[in-house]
Amino acid sequence: MNNKVEICGVNTAKLPVLKPSKQKELLMRMKKGDKKAREEFINGNLRLVLSVIQRFNNRGEYVDDLFQVGCIGLIKAIDNFDLNQNVKFSTYAVPMIIGEIRRYLRDNNPIRVSRSLRDIAYKALQVRDKLVSENSKEPTVTEIAKELNIPREEVVMALDAIQEPVSLFEPIYHDGGDAIYVMDQVSDDKNIDEVWLEKIALKEAIQKLNEREKLILTLRFFEGKTQMEVAKEIGISQAQVSRLEKAALNHVRKYI
Repeated sequence: MNNKVEICGVNTAKLPVLKPSKQKELLMRMKKGDKKAREEFINGNLRLVLSVIQRFNNRGEYVDDLFQVGCIGLIKAIDNFDLNQNVKFSTYAVPMIIGEIRRYLRDNNPIRVSRSLRDIAYKALQVRDKLVSENSKEPTVTEIAKELNIPREEVVMALDAIQEPVSLFEPIYHDGGDAIYVMDQVSDDKNIDEVWLEKIALKEAIQKLNEREKLILTLRFFEGKTQMEVAKEIGISQAQVSRLEKAALNHVRKYI
């Protein structure tokens, strides 16, 4: 049966396959400016584009978009291929197609990530696919890092960086009634009522301290300075700072 799958209006089941001798003949004709040979050569290598874009199936991109971008990479490879080099066209074209798709994914990501981080992520994904193929099981991040000879933390950061963002309003469950969204499952530990009330109570308690006590608590707990640094700044001994700090904290606890 003809399993018809259309990508960009092209029936992939009917894509032609060129024999090496035919490819060489078409390449030679193309170099002489034969436009028909060029068209036939492009059509004869669309399966190559198809095989490459399958590597990017897990990115959530439309297959049609990836196919079009892959075709741009194919055409660039055709325009730059040197017949005098002892290299198969597919060997030369595949990296060009992959590079074009990677640029597209990088430039169209809603979150800007550094190129070096993206390169590590894509290399990690390639190594992952290779290890899965070799061992028939999912590799650990440590195994991927070892294969790339880079720290494990760099691999984790790179893979996290290329994850697609999720909208807080994306539904995650629906049983016929009201949908449950991502935001319904995210807790906010900073803005609950108890924390809000505690902040108000703390602010009021600090206002009841004298100016020196306020200054010491501000320098110690809001600016993160040591007792020695505070002592030097306000011109008293470290022992005095320690005593005043303790007294101020006791006053705050009493007022709260």
